[in-house]
Amino acid sequence: MEDSALNQHTSTVTPGSLRELTNVAVPLVLSCGSLSIMHVVDRIFLTWWSTDAVAAALPAGMIQWTIMSIAMGKAMYVNTFVAQYEGANQRQRVSESVWQGVYLALIWGGLLLLGVPFAGTFFHWIGHTPEVQTLEAEYFSILCLGSAPALLSTVLSCFYTGRSQTMVVMWVNLVSVLVNMLLDYWLIFGVGPIPAMGIRGAAIATVAANVVTLLLYLFIILAKHEARLYGLFNHWQFNRELFVRLIRYGFPNGLLYFIDIIGFTLFIVLVGRIGKIELAATTIAFNLNSLAFVPMMGVGTAVMTLVGKRIGEGRPQLAVRTTWKAFAASAAYMLLFAVIYIGFPDFLLRPYEPDVITEDFLKVKQSTVILLRFAALFSFFDALVVVFGSAIRGAGDTRFCMFFSLLTGWAVMVIPTFLIWMYADADEKLFGSWVACTSYISIMGIGYLIRFQAGRWKEMRVIEDHFAEPNAEDSEQPMQGALT
Repeated sequence: MEDSALNQHTSTVTPGSLRELTNVAVPLVLSCGSLSIMHVVDRIFLTWWSTDAVAAALPAGMIQWTIMSIAMGKAMYVNTFVAQYEGANQRQRVSESVWQGVYLALIWGGLLLLGVPFAGTFFHWIGHTPEVQTLEAEYFSILCLGSAPALLSTVLSCFYTGRSQTMVVMWVNLVSVLVNMLLDYWLIFGVGPIPAMGIRGAAIATVAANVVTLLLYLFIILAKHEARLYGLFNHWQFNRELFVRLIRYGFPNGLLYFIDIIGFTLFIVLVGRIGKIELAATTIAFNLNSLAFVPMMGVGTAVMTLVGKRIGEGRPQLAVRTTWKAFAASAAYMLLFAVIYIGFPDFLLRPYEPDVITEDFLKVKQSTVILLRFAALFSFFDALVVVFGSAIRGAGDTRFCMFFSLLTGWAVMVIPTFLIWMYADADEKLFGSWVACTSYISIMGIGYLIRFQAGRWKEMRVIEDHFAEPNAEDSEQPMQGALT
């Protein structure tokens, strides 16, 4: 009865329709949007605390994320395995895929703790001001403690996103964001018997939110009937063949995240060497840009899920239609934010103003207004990167994404930024660095679009070939019909 009820629910939505995309994407957009708000609020609180704290938070957080990114990319790619097996109606393999992701998360979560003792030495080597170095090491060390819960939560969320059950993920993230924001305020500034901890409190709040997220997923999985329907607790054994296949496709995806993030991390580090004002302005500009970009990651996950499902069903042309619809909506969304960045920068920066306006803050604000114009320029290309990159990865085209990101990231952004930092005049370094960053995002977006149009991804899959036989009903649709 449970099986037939689930099939009846999913059959009410036409595959490849705008409604299907909306049903999957909107909860993920809201979920990612709530996460971006959490990060924005976190940075706002730290701006109120001190300029040194907000300057330290972004590089330390990005370096921790860089170290965790390979593992996180592998964990997130469980979504593609779940989606393709779901499309092929192989529920046992769905459960087995989730468990292999759990084992991967436990192994990497333990390994990531090894970086904590070296935090002080590492941030001293980076060379930011001594006050910022101390805060960076403290923030980084505490965040590392939350690596395993974050990875496990990501794997468990894939059990739902891969099956298009994205409302569950939305509610879990909304609760964890609320927990994080409350703890942020209490622990940064101190409330009642809780002492003010500054940046240390922000890190503790993040780790606590990761733990809450994990506990919520465990509770829901135990309470809902899907665990029984998919035999989730009957197929927990280690599956060497499936685990290796997850590594085979997930490692390039993880390395893609690593390459992308380490490129931006090095960019932030080099900007930080220009000066504290430039670093703080870049932190705030990226933080504000996350209001537009991070919700887009929800669209990317939805596209990856639906493309994976169509590949599992043997109907790749429906994936083409879904991808173009997602891009049309995403481009309009990002262009709206571009208008906001250019037209209303003072309004966006108002929450960052401390009670007493300092000369340092005025310099930061002036630089941030300029940087937001760059964010407006590359926002459209961000939509290309997220939508078309997610589409081809949803089919299994992870190696191209990895090598393309490596080539463009270093050749267009990292190396030019280093040369600008070394040889450009002082007043041109920040502007030149952001020109390199904008060029990188633009080239990435165009490259992913070309790869998607080439269509090689349509013949790819991460599941066994005999599980994804072509569907005769999937007739080729003209490109102009992709948006209808």
